[in-house]
Amino acid sequence: MASFDITLRDGRAVHVRAVGPADEAEFLQAFERLTRDARYMRFMRVVHEPNRERLRAVLASFPEAGIGIVATVPAADGIDIVGSAMAVVLSGGTSCEFAITVTDPFGGVGLATALMTALIDGAKRRGLKEMEGFVLSTNQPMLRLAKRLGFSIASEPGDPTVRHCRMTLGTPSMS
Repeated sequence: MASFDITLRDGRAVHVRAVGPADEAEFLQAFERLTRDARYMRFMRVVHEPNRERLRAVLASFPEAGIGIVATVPAADGIDIVGSAMAVVLSGGTSCEFAITVTDPFGGVGLATALMTALIDGAKRRGLKEMEGFVLSTNQPMLRLAKRLGFSIASEPGDPTVRHCRMTLGTPSMS
């Protein structure tokens, strides 16, 4: 994935690039900056501490096992991750499951749209046929975004608190 800069609707600029194992410390810092509600929306349960081993394993698995994208801004210690989008390739190798996180100060200004658009395009370029994700029914901003991007949204059988978002992927855009 090529890196690029985007200007958000409020005029702030972020740098978007692929994740790597060297991002572990920045992900841990980003986790600490997430509000309790943002953590709950992302992990679909109360999470007080990051799972460092899981994070390390996921970062080390990219790009073979999926696609990981981060949005960064300059910070006193180098950079801060203010958003991330990941798609893990599922067994069978034709579909993937997405997850996205945007810090509160960067919500509502187009960052989630940019990250999801880049993630969808990356999945298409990789030849994946379907993308899916599970979103809490209370996470209305994410459900609106998914609908706007073309995902179908259905109730998750047996769990009224979760919505299943699914998109059939076509060919990549020419951007």
